[in-house]
Amino acid sequence: MQNPVFTRTNPTFSAETGGASLSPAEAGAGGPGTQGNGADTLIILPVRSFVLFPGVVMPVVVGRPASIAAAQQAIREGRPVGILMQRDPAVDEPGPMDLHRMGVVANILRYVTAPDGTHHLVCQGEQRFRVEEFVKEKPFITARVRRIEESSEGTSEIEARFVHLQGQASEALELLPQVPQELVAAVRGAASPSALADLVAAYIDISPEEKQELLETVDIVARMNKVARLLAHRIEVLRLSQEIGRQTKASLDERQREVLLREQMAAIQKQLGEDNGNSQEIADLEKAIADAGMPEDVEQMARKELGRLRRMPDAGAEYGMIRTYLDWLIALPWKLPEEKAIDIAEARRILDEDHFGLDKIKRRIVEYLAVRKLAPNGKAPILCFAGPPGVGKTSLGQSIARAMGRAFVRVSLGGVHDEAEIRGHRRTYVGALPGNIIQGIRKAGTRDCVMMLDEIDKMGSGIQGDPSAAMLEVLDPEQNGTFRDNYLGVPFDLSRVVFIATANMLDTIPGPLRDRMEIITLSGYTDSEKLQIARRYLVRRQLAANGVAEGQVTIDDEALKAMIRAYTREAGVRNLEREVGRAVRRLAVGIAEGTVEKAAITAADLPELLGPPLFEDEVALRVSVPGVATGLAWTPVGGDILFIEATRVPGRGGLILTGQLGDVMKESAQAAMSLVKSRAAEFGIDPALFEKNDVHVHVPAGATPKDGPSAGVAMFTALVSLLSGRTVRKDTAMTGEISLRGLVLPVGGIKEKVVAAARSGLTRVMLPARNRRDYEDIPQDARDRLDFVWLERVEDAVLNALEPAAEPAVAPLRASA
Repeated sequence: MQNPVFTRTNPTFSAETGGASLSPAEAGAGGPGTQGNGADTLIILPVRSFVLFPGVVMPVVVGRPASIAAAQQAIREGRPVGILMQRDPAVDEPGPMDLHRMGVVANILRYVTAPDGTHHLVCQGEQRFRVEEFVKEKPFITARVRRIEESSEGTSEIEARFVHLQGQASEALELLPQVPQELVAAVRGAASPSALADLVAAYIDISPEEKQELLETVDIVARMNKVARLLAHRIEVLRLSQEIGRQTKASLDERQREVLLREQMAAIQKQLGEDNGNSQEIADLEKAIADAGMPEDVEQMARKELGRLRRMPDAGAEYGMIRTYLDWLIALPWKLPEEKAIDIAEARRILDEDHFGLDKIKRRIVEYLAVRKLAPNGKAPILCFAGPPGVGKTSLGQSIARAMGRAFVRVSLGGVHDEAEIRGHRRTYVGALPGNIIQGIRKAGTRDCVMMLDEIDKMGSGIQGDPSAAMLEVLDPEQNGTFRDNYLGVPFDLSRVVFIATANMLDTIPGPLRDRMEIITLSGYTDSEKLQIARRYLVRRQLAANGVAEGQVTIDDEALKAMIRAYTREAGVRNLEREVGRAVRRLAVGIAEGTVEKAAITAADLPELLGPPLFEDEVALRVSVPGVATGLAWTPVGGDILFIEATRVPGRGGLILTGQLGDVMKESAQAAMSLVKSRAAEFGIDPALFEKNDVHVHVPAGATPKDGPSAGVAMFTALVSLLSGRTVRKDTAMTGEISLRGLVLPVGGIKEKVVAAARSGLTRVMLPARNRRDYEDIPQDARDRLDFVWLERVEDAVLNALEPAAEPAVAPLRASA
């Protein structure tokens, strides 16, 4: 049934047959036929008894073959359509003479074919147009049209009429029994008199002919006068209708009133006549609310919902929703537990027991615990452990919880792309729940737990919102004292929670969120640290995981070293633990069969247990010829070595770059080439080489993308080595950015790169002199195993990296070669 004033916003408007069923099949808008405001050619979609206005979104059903072809052609070409109403709705195949000349350009927002064969569109009116000439009729009608611009001139008279019409529309909406809130907001937020007049005209309950007349009224003052007159009439009709309804309701006879009262009495008796379990349930909830220790405003909300529950039958639609909400409020730890004393010495013992190495990290954690002990009510910083996988970030959080004597809960944020995962869903949704933060608090059972926000760098954003933006309030000590979850609807104090985040890469964390955390970087382990970790933790853990007693299988240090060097190449120790597990499982088969009682794994047994070595020391082989240099690279999973290979072929002095290099790395190679050319005489290079040869620079592992400026020194050294015929020292790796002035500029990731050099068996690294500040961050084991050369200029790299020339430089290739 239509409202006396406004037609409801529902899918009942039809171009031909009535009815519409929407489906989210997106279609583009715009494209050809939408240029400017001059004469355009539009695909015409005839409709029956239906007028679309600019700025209004309406569903349309098409069923005639010509209309279906027109809509599909517009979808394919990404064009708008021109919607024209028929003069006579009874005509099945309208021609140009059967259509009005004034219509609306419409964008097709959605298009879907229903199971019954009908085709459904959702169209949005864009602009009025007038047909100047119909171009063709088959297979569908097209016309040359002239778009009509809306006047933007504003006068006091127009403004007054706008205010008057807006008041009329608001009054009409208030008189209706049920009104979509979107329509109310649209009327109140109309941006212009023209938009308001078209909006009211689209939804007012008048005949299609009257709507067509309003559409053809271009003058805004005349149009607003007509709409106001029609709306005033409808308001009067609505008032009379309400008065008649009240009189009809009052005229119910006594028998009808009695039947109604008896039905109400039966419902009340049914509710009161239920077993005492419901009453006992309400009493238990009331006692639980009193004992929960909620803040005053939260308790008032809980008792208000309990009152609603008391008046509601347990079979009611909202009974389960309210009961679940009260259960969540009662289960949350509102009371603050008694503060436990932090033993700093015990904390050190726990950290040393759980983790080997990481001295600076442990020192920072001890400082953190000391501050918490001295200022329990202070606002502690949010720690974020950043580093490659497998270095112990998550286990460090567990150790902190043990050291503080608090409950530990882990919240995984990897792959979270919905803001509701953090803030929760509103209770109006079916199956709504609080967000992960409140769920973690309930799981921990205490307000002062240690909450590990794992993989915070892997949150994404989508149409459901940005969860990283919701985390800003959670991780801000100034705001999280009044954190409001959408499901709870009341503030919850998170200031006592110890938040610890983990991340592999900081680049993917938004700046405002990263600013709220104190970043603690964990680099990869050296070989000696991996050996200690394997000996103390990994072997024992894998023996227990595979059901083998400690005395039955032993692994000596040489076998562990061989696993580290030949079977794993990583910053962490996850793959090392897997290899230990593989070796133990091979022997567990014999133990289970009874053929083996005890076994000792040595380095000689590894090829039989684990297969041939996966990695070998290829540095000496790679740099045994001129033109090859060893560089150092940083990756999200730690440092690594990188080979730069250069060769020359007959040509005209070009530079060829391969190896899937990024733009920055290509620019580094070009800068290195220019620098070598400018200083050829200084390095004993014949300038004629550049005129008769092309230089090809390749970085192996071509399937892996590479980028960054830190390979500049290695590329320069490789080019000088190639063109001077001197090999690069096989025990040396280098990193640094170069400038055209010959300066060596600082780069990042020094700690990870140096650890990778030590892990690869190198004994000498050349680093930018301005990176001396990073020397203290390098692990002591790596510092003891490596010699450091600090580079100020590229001449220092040539002096320290190239072997002395054993023979004169290789003669240049002949041009005819």
